[in-house]
Amino acid sequence: MKVVILAGGLGTRLREETEYRPKPMVQIGNKPILWHIMKIYSSYGIKEFVICLGYKGATIKEYFLNYEIMNSDFTVNLGNRRKIILHNDHTERDWNVTLADTGEKSQTGARVKKIENYIDGDTFMLTYGDAVADIDISKLLAFHQSHGKIGTVTGVHPASRFGELCTDSRCVKRFSEKPQAMGGFVSGGFFVFNKNFFSYLDDRDGCILEKEPIERLAADNELMMYPHEGFWQCCDTFRELELLNASWNTPNPPWKVW
Repeated sequence: MKVVILAGGLGTRLREETEYRPKPMVQIGNKPILWHIMKIYSSYGIKEFVICLGYKGATIKEYFLNYEIMNSDFTVNLGNRRKIILHNDHTERDWNVTLADTGEKSQTGARVKKIENYIDGDTFMLTYGDAVADIDISKLLAFHQSHGKIGTVTGVHPASRFGELCTDSRCVKRFSEKPQAMGGFVSGGFFVFNKNFFSYLDDRDGCILEKEPIERLAADNELMMYPHEGFWQCCDTFRELELLNASWNTPNPPWKVW
């Protein structure tokens, strides 16, 4: 099983950070949000990743190319660049990460189509490089396998932009700042697809995953929703980045399932 992560967008609404780095490399704590997403999947034993690069993709390449050195104590024998001894271990040693340039101007559907040759199984997972959740990946996969359709999208309740007022005769009984909205579901990423989904895509830069491909999949009655009632949060603005960092600094960050 491989997980495809879309990591090539411009991140224009988070310009304070993305002027210098791609949005998936924006840090929560001292780790990129991309790392947090990968940790969610790896905690369920899925450790094969294909990352679709675009805007400032070299930054992500450098991060993984230097991952062992930057996350370990080491001894280097000066004058012999091959003589580097790592002194400590980390839990990401068995991750297999493919970094694929999919074009700076490519839309999401084109990016997925361009990595088709890296998908060698019948089923693959797909998500965005800017959202975390306490989603049970095993249950998501079991749901997908149970219905036999080409695609599954995870439905989530996004955090409300405004404080929620619970009243009785105009007297406020409870105030909840930025709660998870409990109305309808919206797409939260964390997709699962049969490999047949590639026939709905093309590699033209203008192919947008969320438009014609997904719309046609739904029209063909080949798309199911996995309802996730728990925590989900994207990192689309600087305020959302601040909220995620504040959550990470609590004793139990809600998406830390590892």
